[in-house]
Formats: sequence, structure tokens, C-alpha cells
Amino acid sequence: MRVEIIDVRDHIGGNAYSYMDEETGAEIHKYGAHLFHTSNKRVWDYVNRFTSFTNYVHRVYATHDGEVYPLPINLGTINQFFRAHYTPAEAKALVAEQAGELAGKDPQNLNDKGISLIGRPLYEAFIKNYTGKQWQTDPKDLPAGIINRLPVRFNYDNRYFKDTWEACRRRLHRVDGAHDRRSAHPCDPGDRLLRRVPAVQQGGFGRGRRAGGVHGPGGPLLRLLAGRAQVAHGRLQGGALRRGRPFRCPVMNFSDADVPYTRAIEFKNFNPERAASQNPDRTVVWEEYSRFAERGDEPYYPINTEADKALYARYEELAKAEPKTVFGGRLGTYKYYDMHNVIDTALTAYEEQVEPLLKK
Repeated sequence: MRVEIIDVRDHIGGNAYSYMDEETGAEIHKYGAHLFHTSNKRVWDYVNRFTSFTNYVHRVYATHDGEVYPLPINLGTINQFFRAHYTPAEAKALVAEQAGELAGKDPQNLNDKGISLIGRPLYEAFIKNYTGKQWQTDPKDLPAGIINRLPVRFNYDNRYFKDTWEACRRRLHRVDGAHDRRSAHPCDPGDRLLRRVPAVQQGGFGRGRRAGGVHGPGGPLLRLLAGRAQVAHGRLQGGALRRGRPFRCPVMNFSDADVPYTRAIEFKNFNPERAASQNPDRTVVWEEYSRFAERGDEPYYPINTEADKALYARYEELAKAEPKTVFGGRLGTYKYYDMHNVIDTALTAYEEQVEPLLKK
């Protein structure tokens, strides 16, 4: 099938797009840091058709009260925080005690879920303020599922992800010398048309929060359906990204409320295998800030409060009147996906929705 790709940007790849910074030799993730991890063999086999991957393992650290701790919360974090040498059993007992009446429960909001997982002192030190900055929302008003992305371990494993496969792309695919048109979808250029839609045609998406987003073009469901139905039920919420001054650190979260940014990222550290080709005297570091997205901003993440989900359900009903249009991704389906989830749902959408249309 001949496919036409229409994008608001002058490149394909969405928020997974990268480019090389010539001065430093660092690969810059233009729309926020993106790493790949999955336990889904279908997805892993699929992405390996298009590029090779490194053996990169993601590890994160957090600054709290002037001290650096390993994340996710693990036995090392716990012992350092409490200036102790707890065994796994002792640490579990301590956390259960500090979780109080929430221990062993399955709360529905992020605040109570966090306390139930790691106890109040650890939650308030590493999660509460970071989350408040990240979403610009009280954690009590956020769904509990968000915190499931951060595991809690009673050993010294500080590997951030627990998936079977984890990596960064080994190289970029250059096509025309101007920009990396094949960085995310390296198709045969002869089989692809890329048409750019001016940003002015895209419209706004409304209010939202969240720094460091990766996926989603920004409100496609709302923009299309609100226009065609000639009525807008309201604005769904998403988050936007902006960047700040340099800070020398691979990946560092800032857990305290008095630090305005959520984390700092130094891009060189995603590709240590390229050290020989990088400038040792220059680097690129971005600080990530959250703020309310305004009209004309590009949101990155769905907030997914109960009000948002109820509003999305109304647009979802309108989508049924568009049987030849398939919405996908985080903001197309208003779900909090990682990259591998997006790819898996895209493959499924093709099999179940797109391919039948092509056979008609």
C-alpha cells in the first residue's frame, strides 16, 4: 500500500526524533529523553527490523536535601535515607509500619498508593514533591497507576526498568543530510511521502502539565471531533515540555519542592559506546520543567483524572462516527503508554482496524 504521512513537523518519528549535536557529538533527543524497554517479544522483534540496539541499562539518581540517592527506591536508598543497615525483612517491616493504615491496601489515588508502597517518610522525600512539580497537580488528584512505573525493591538492584530487553538505538540513519528522516521509521524513502501541515492548522489543546514527555502529537481526537461535531465538550488535559540551563549530570531527579525543575539529563550518557567520537570538553544538558500548557503548546502526557476520563469518553463516542479513522498513541487514546505499549497497540490497531479496511 502507498502511504502518505502528514505531520505538523518537517520530519517523521514523532517525539522519538533525534539529531546529532556536532559540537559535542551527543545525540539530542529533541522532544525529551527516550529510552526503549519491553518484555513483549513481538515488539522487540519488530523494532529490531529497523535498527540495532546497544546494551544500555538505565539508572537514575535523585537529589534530596543536598544528598544523592539511587532510584528506584531500593534497599540502598532505604539504608542511606535512614542511616541504617536493614536487612530486606527489616526494611519491609519498617515500610509497612510507616505505611500505617494504608499498608497492604490498593488505594486509587497516587498519594495514598505511594504511602502504601514505601511508607510516608520515603514517599514525602522522593515522590510527593517531585510528582507535584511534574504534574502541577496534587498527588491526591492523580490516579494510582502512575506510580506503578516506579518499582520498589528490597535488594540493591538500582536498574530502573525490569523488562527483558532494554536499550538505546546504536546509530542514527541519515538519508538526505539535512535531518534524520529515518531515525524512528526507517522505511524505503521511495515508499513514503511526507507532507508537512503548518502548525497554525493544528489548533490548541487546552491546559495541561508534565515535563519530559515522549509520545503523542497533541490532541488529535479533540481537534478533529470537536470541529466535526461543531461542539466542544471541554478540553482534555495534557503536559508540555520546556528546557532550562545546563547541569552536569547523566540523569538526576530533583525531589525537593524548592528546586523548580524535575530532573536534568546529560545526553552523552545514553551512548557511552560513542565516547571516542564525542568532545570531552563540551556536553549538552537539559533541565526539565513542568508548567500548565497553554493554547498553542504541545501536550505530551494525558493527566487522566476522573474528570478527564469522563470527558474523553464523550469524545470516544463521537469517534465512532469516523469508522475510517484510527486514533493512536498516548493522546489519541488518552492512555499513559510507554513506547513499547504504543508500538504494540499500533500493531494491533493495524491488524484489527486498518488491514480490514484495506481489503474492502
